[in-house]
Amino acid sequence: MDKVFRELDGKILIGLVEKITLNGKGRQKELSAKIDTGATKSSVDMELAKKLKLGPVISSKMIKSAHGMKIRPIVEAEISLAGRKIRSEFTLADRSHMKYKALIGQNILKDGFLINPEKK
Repeated sequence: MDKVFRELDGKILIGLVEKITLNGKGRQKELSAKIDTGATKSSVDMELAKKLKLGPVISSKMIKSAHGMKIRPIVEAEISLAGRKIRSEFTLADRSHMKYKALIGQNILKDGFLINPEKK
């Protein structure tokens, strides 16, 4: 059964962690993603990107994070979030030491999402 998402002023209400489906070349993976309004671009774990055969790398970008400045490759990928399919850019990062293998940033959130920190 699909989860029902509320809308407010035409925007979909999501929480700080949401299930997404990351679609690769003939492969897909459902996982929990961290919603991060402070990140300008979404990010996915490099190993997960390899397993799903995401790519090719379309560009790279200097990213400032808690771990310092680093140039990261960028790929385009499709995700399903809150019942919507979205194609967007993702930086590739080593997220092996992190709880969430994907982070959803402003480049996706600006397209019709509102974040409710109390939503489970």
